[in-house]
Amino acid sequence: MKIISFNVNGIRAAITKGLYDWIESEKPDVICLQETKAQPEQIDLQKFSELGYYSYINSAVKKGYSGTAIFTRIKPLSVTMDFDKKFDTELFSDSYGNLTREGRLITAEFQDFYLLTAYVPNAKNDLTRLAIRHDVWDKKLLEYIQMLELTKPILLCGDLNVAHREIDLANPKQNEKSAGFTVEERQGFDNFMNHGLIDTFRYFYPDTVKYSWWSMRMNARQRNVGWRIDYFVCSQALIAKIQDAFILDQVIMSDHCPVMVEIK
Repeated sequence: MKIISFNVNGIRAAITKGLYDWIESEKPDVICLQETKAQPEQIDLQKFSELGYYSYINSAVKKGYSGTAIFTRIKPLSVTMDFDKKFDTELFSDSYGNLTREGRLITAEFQDFYLLTAYVPNAKNDLTRLAIRHDVWDKKLLEYIQMLELTKPILLCGDLNVAHREIDLANPKQNEKSAGFTVEERQGFDNFMNHGLIDTFRYFYPDTVKYSWWSMRMNARQRNVGWRIDYFVCSQALIAKIQDAFILDQVIMSDHCPVMVEIK
C-alpha cells in the first residue's frame, strides 16, 4: 500500500502543473492533499473517479483558504471530517479562531489503522496564532489520536507546520523565534513523540538532510534552503508494517513536495 501526502498550495493550480498525470504515473493507493483552497464543486471529482479513486473533501468555510482531501482506491470503513462529533470541540469555537471551520482534518478508517491527514494551523509570521496552535490544536489533536488508538493504530500525515529538530531546516539558529521552529511548536511535536508516536522518515533516516518546503523568495528551492514540515507519523503498533518513507523533493508543483510511505 503506497500512501502519499502533498500540500499542493491550491489544488486547481497543481492541476494546471500536471497533478493528474503525476498521480496516474505514481499510482498511489491513497493520496492525501492539504491546502486545497477549493470547494468540492471546484474540483473535478469525476476525473479522480476515472483514475480509480473515491473522493473525500473537507473545505474551509472561507473560500480559497486551507482545506484537505483524501483520494483513495480502497474504500474506507468510515470517514470523519474535522474531529469526531463525540469528541470535545468546545475549545475550537469562534473565540479560538474557527478551527473547526477551516477544513484542516480528515480521518479515514481502514481495516488495520486510521489514516489522518492534517493541515496544522500556521503560527503566522508575527506569531499571533502561536497560542491557538500550541495550547489548543496540538493538545486536542494528541487527545483525539489517543482516543482513536483505543480502537486501532493511527497514521497521521500532512503539513504539520513545524520543523522538529535542527536537522529539519537549513538555518536553525536564525529561525529560533520563527513560526514553525519556536520552542512551543517543537514542544508540541515532542509531546507526540513522548506519547510514543514515530516520525517515520527519521525512523528510517535518522541523519539524512532533506526538506519538504521552501520559501518562494531568494531562490530558496534552487539553493535547497528548506524546511522539513511535512510528515508521516504513526503509532508504535504500526511501525513494523511500514517498509520505507520518502521525501519526493524532485516533484515541483507547489512550494512543498510530496512525502510518501509504503506499508506492507
